[in-house]
Amino acid sequence: MSFARWLEHLPWVVELTGDAVQISIVWLFHFLGFFLAVGTTAILDLRVLGLAGRRLTIGQLAKQFSPWTWVGLVLAAVSGFLMFAGYAVQEYPAPIFRAKVLLFFIAILFGYLVQRNASKWDRFPSAPAGAKLLALCSLLLWIGVILISVEVPAFIACI
Repeated sequence: MSFARWLEHLPWVVELTGDAVQISIVWLFHFLGFFLAVGTTAILDLRVLGLAGRRLTIGQLAKQFSPWTWVGLVLAAVSGFLMFAGYAVQEYPAPIFRAKVLLFFIAILFGYLVQRNASKWDRFPSAPAGAKLLALCSLLLWIGVILISVEVPAFIACI
């Protein structure tokens, strides 16, 4: 908790979170990052499942979307940290916040595994069952991240 207090009281954090324009820009980048990361990952997952993007192979789609996915993740992570910094004392001990962060990292891992193996799956007429299961898990994890993210501010407001 001492780290959370220290972080929350840094002068630049106090200024950032105290200025409606600045924090709104951070929120904007956070949403943009999530849209990029989750959107590109979801399309790739749906392609592996055979439900979208059939004009391109799985590997081609992964190669095309990979840079955008990582840019989105960096934007989401950096802006998310900035948002957290202003309310670290409230958020850090909250179990729902910790669950969100854990789910976020697990979703990144599953998305990475789909991206990493995408070109291997092009050798098959359709993606193998294991690939489809991995893509489905990735998709469900990202849906979980979005749903739990919506609940964090409401939970924090109640405590």
